[in-house]
Amino acid sequence: MHILTIGAAGMLGRKVTQRLVDDKGLDGQTIDTMTLVDVIAPEAPTSFDGTTNRIAVDLSAPGTAADLIATRPDVIFHFAAIVSGEAEADFEKGYRINLDGTRDLFEAIRRAHLEDGYFPRVVFASSIAVVGAPLPFPIPDDFHTTPLTSYGTQKAISELLLADYTRHGFFDGIGIRLPTLCIRPGKPNKAASGFFSSILREPLVGQPAVLPVPDDIRHWHTSPRSAVGFMIHAATMNLSQLGARRNLSMPGLSATVGEQIEALRRVAGDAAVALIRREPDAAITRMCEGWAPGFEATRARALGFTAEDSFDDIIRHHIEDELDGAQ
Repeated sequence: MHILTIGAAGMLGRKVTQRLVDDKGLDGQTIDTMTLVDVIAPEAPTSFDGTTNRIAVDLSAPGTAADLIATRPDVIFHFAAIVSGEAEADFEKGYRINLDGTRDLFEAIRRAHLEDGYFPRVVFASSIAVVGAPLPFPIPDDFHTTPLTSYGTQKAISELLLADYTRHGFFDGIGIRLPTLCIRPGKPNKAASGFFSSILREPLVGQPAVLPVPDDIRHWHTSPRSAVGFMIHAATMNLSQLGARRNLSMPGLSATVGEQIEALRRVAGDAAVALIRREPDAAITRMCEGWAPGFEATRARALGFTAEDSFDDIIRHHIEDELDGAQ
């Protein structure tokens, strides 16, 4: 089996790749080749016995998608994107990376299908940003996609493309609408939602963190551990169960910032909470007030997707996975 991961240098791409190696295959099949693609050369997974191709390239560059599909990978994970804040600030870059690159990939697969019947599984990382306020709580699975950001618009268009290319039989596709990943490891990125992670991640290692919004801001979260599980399940499940509705809102945990902080207090104590510094930012607060507070995710749960039930568990999983169990 040949796995192609686009956006493999990012956190989710790295974790999914390593999970495939640790599981010694996918859906009972041995993986003999991994092609890992990003704008910087992705790291090779540890302890992989097969062939690893590490490619530094921009998916939206002319001819790139066709070159990647020429090797006929069996399963394609598409994680490549620029995040919400950057896509909003740089309109042209957001559409080039988040939409044009995705369309190029789908088109390359379509042409290969017409040439020799090529028919891969495509797992696309979408986002809850495809919906926009005013929003009910919880948000039902059939709620309309009316995004209020360029990032959400780019993901929503890509979802429609994925469903249509799948309907025509060019590939077997599924779009995974990821909740905000928390606690995201590493350094802060340009995502407007980054503070949800930083107010927990930094205090857990004795560093200060800035909170720009009020404690009553509510949002929809899941852990990186659960997100990896979503992607692996999407790559192995029988997608005929989805019918024509190929994009799924994933299960997660609805919590206010205040509830996040209290979970941190329970797990790490008052000293960790004291490292959070409140610096109100009206622009970020206005943006957050239009974000999704939580989803029913009934379809996804019925199809076997699972996530944490408490923020205490999300914090403990971060400690186990990123801090070697120590805090």
